[in-house]
Amino acid sequence: MIIVMRVGSSDKEIAGVVARIESAGLKAHLSQGVERTIIGVVGQIYPELRDRFEMLPGVDEVILVSKPYKLSSREFHPLDTIVKVGGVTIGGKEIVVMAGPCAVETEQQLLETAKAVKAAGATILRGGAFKPSTSPYHFRGLGEPGLELLAQVRREVGLPIITEVMSPVEVELVASYTDVLQVGARNMQNFSLLVEVGKSGKPVMLKRGFSATVEEWLLAAEYILAQGNDQLMLCERGIRTFETYTRNTLDISAIPVIEKVSHLPIIADPSHGTGKWYLVIPMALAAVAAGADGIMVEVHPHPDAALKDGAQSLTFENFQMLMSQLKPVAEAMGRCLASPS
Repeated sequence: MIIVMRVGSSDKEIAGVVARIESAGLKAHLSQGVERTIIGVVGQIYPELRDRFEMLPGVDEVILVSKPYKLSSREFHPLDTIVKVGGVTIGGKEIVVMAGPCAVETEQQLLETAKAVKAAGATILRGGAFKPSTSPYHFRGLGEPGLELLAQVRREVGLPIITEVMSPVEVELVASYTDVLQVGARNMQNFSLLVEVGKSGKPVMLKRGFSATVEEWLLAAEYILAQGNDQLMLCERGIRTFETYTRNTLDISAIPVIEKVSHLPIIADPSHGTGKWYLVIPMALAAVAAGADGIMVEVHPHPDAALKDGAQSLTFENFQMLMSQLKPVAEAMGRCLASPS
């Protein structure tokens, strides 16, 4: 349910509506625009509530939300959400580039990559300390030593970091090191994990599951938003289809769909979305042209020697090429690339 306040409604009237919502055992979420305030109502809604709330002072209209996801819907929150990561803002005019190795391997590898991607224009450093693998025999990350390396390189290079958390019991540990908590595709519906990352208060990036519909993806986002954490962005990283030539099928159409139905920023991951390094640049350009708020790209000093996902990683030279091509596309969309601080 959405309660739309009249233009010019007073703070007292808004507070009165919020108090009435809470007295009914429901939660109120305020979205205050330049001209009008919208109050989202979350909880067990029954039809009689509509008439009760419409009679309150300052209320213009009460709208029942038809979608099963509430907090992540644009009906509920008409204004775009802006996620702030240090000095980086995600969801506004600037397009953010997150880049770095799939997995943290050594201090030299991470530091060399961080310096290269920052010099080319990346604003956030990505790198996995805990890595999910289909096979138990593949490299699964350095664990906490990898987190320590990420924090060390952040101090030296000055880029905020994003890294994946895989288990509810690891949220506190990972949150103590990173700037953004990433929930991977395999954990999109790990509801216990979603609740814990929501409680952390840290910015979160929620990747789309291999076979998840947009509705399932947004319902997963509800678990995080319901904990009071509005610093959430989504990431389209490819879905599983009948096609076997690419690792996944990057669903470019999901980007404008999300922008239409949700207020959350949307990031594209063309590295996982294709699994092939030579497809990363064209798909990144397509994602920005489709309206993505940022891209996440894997970069490695020596992709042929990478312990994880070398086939989809860009060299430093190819990453520079990507950044040079992204700029005019962003400008054509009326946007610009964010600059590293």
